[in-house]
Amino acid sequence: MSIEKSVEKSIKNLLSDGIKATPPSFVRGILRAASDPGVISFAGGLPNPVSFPQEELLVSMERVVKTHGSKVFQYSVTAGLPELRQYIADRYDQMFGLHLTAEHVVITTGSQQALDLIGKVLLDRGDGIIVEKPTYLAAIQAFSLYQPVFYPVELTQEGMDPAKLAVALQNPVKFVYAIPDFQNPTGLTYTAENRECIRDILKGRDVVLIEDDPYGDLRFDGERLPYIGAGALPYSIVLGTFSKTVTPGMRIGFVISENTKLLKNISIAKEAGDLHTNIFSQYLIWDYLMNNDLDAHIAKIRALYKKQAQAMMDAIERYFPPAVRYTRPHGGMFLWVTLPEGVSAMELFPKALEKKVAFVLGDPFYAHERAGENAADARCVNTMRLNFTNADCAAVEEGIRRLGEVLSAL
Repeated sequence: MSIEKSVEKSIKNLLSDGIKATPPSFVRGILRAASDPGVISFAGGLPNPVSFPQEELLVSMERVVKTHGSKVFQYSVTAGLPELRQYIADRYDQMFGLHLTAEHVVITTGSQQALDLIGKVLLDRGDGIIVEKPTYLAAIQAFSLYQPVFYPVELTQEGMDPAKLAVALQNPVKFVYAIPDFQNPTGLTYTAENRECIRDILKGRDVVLIEDDPYGDLRFDGERLPYIGAGALPYSIVLGTFSKTVTPGMRIGFVISENTKLLKNISIAKEAGDLHTNIFSQYLIWDYLMNNDLDAHIAKIRALYKKQAQAMMDAIERYFPPAVRYTRPHGGMFLWVTLPEGVSAMELFPKALEKKVAFVLGDPFYAHERAGENAADARCVNTMRLNFTNADCAAVEEGIRRLGEVLSAL
């Protein structure tokens, strides 16, 4: 046996069951494949960089150093900058009529860390969790580390199927994970009636409801809807982030819950993991928020994304075969394409890449019952996710035209 093979075998024996059960990021692999600058990529979940308030953040950078001095370079408290937490509490009070204080908010290193912390706090091996079918692939990855049993519940045009949710809750379940606004990957939004129905189903149960809300501010059509659990269910958690409205690179996310015992344990898990989120970034975001009109900035992003989403839907109408179906999002960053039965998105991908266009196929968005299990036949999945925010309208038009050529040749 070669030294490399021997080392590989030894490392495999050293790895935990949890890491063995955790799939690598499928999107990261696709983004590498699509790294050619000539490729029009609809694969990532990237905000449009023209939306980053670079000049305003530069002013804030200078101001926080001059104003707060060594505080922005020192260790800080685990829960996060109190002023930033209070800003978040006040904003959510104003938008949703909640009764929050800074004590109901914990700052995290992006909302991705929040998913990991929730897994640490709530999951033992074999515990049940309910997710949407399909659901956010990085949530599957984060939870898989703790080796749960997934109970996927079908996602309809109205939201999570209430009847199937009720059936899934007959299993021993720790939490329900949902993305009610502009769901990733489908772009769908739960209706008000669906939210009320899910709320009624969960009332009286010792089950945590996690509402992941990175895209709620990005609604470009219609009115924002209230949360399912916040203010109504005792085990409610809302996840938020500034990654889609200010800057993703600063990695400032947050957990909101009126259940302070849950938050205390999330804070303990965070302290054990990283002590606290980058304090300079927290000061920077807080200073930006205090000295700029966030809602006016978000309004510009909404207008931009509405134009890009419409450009993609118009191009799909022109270039895709009639048998192809797709969702029509009212906000967010994605739409979901369903190909005719028997057409494999996996087999389509390399053909699309030859045409210099990339997408994310649907398979990694489906949780299999046990972490680490593979789909019976990934090649048969006939769905794909398209991101419309990270390409201008001309690139969207050309990319969809190329993809339409590939689909028409099948």
